[in-house]
Amino acid sequence: MMSLFNVFNVTGSAMSAESVRLNTTSSNLANANSVSSSAAETYKARHPVFAAELNKYSAEQGSSVPVRVAGIVESQKPLRAEYNPEHPMANAEAIFSSPM
Repeated sequence: MMSLFNVFNVTGSAMSAESVRLNTTSSNLANANSVSSSAAETYKARHPVFAAELNKYSAEQGSSVPVRVAGIVESQKPLRAEYNPEHPMANAEAIFSSPM
C-alpha cells in the first residue's frame, strides 16, 4: 500500500514536470513566428524530456515512481528559409529564416 507521503511525492513531481512542459510550450508558441537573418540565431522549438526516478525506488516493488525532467532539447526540424528582399530581417541574399 502506498503511503500518503509517497502519493504527494509522485503527484508533486508530476505537477512540477508538467509545469516545465507548459513553460516550454508557451515559449514555443510565443516564438512561433519569430524570424532571423541567420539560421543559427533563429528560435528552435524546445521539448522537455521526462524520466522516471527508478534508481531511488527500485527496492519498493509495486510502488509508483516520481518523474523528473531529464533535460530540454531543441527541435531538429529544419528551419523555413524564405526569399523576400523587402523583409527587414533578410540577409544579403534576401533570405530570412523562421521556425516551421
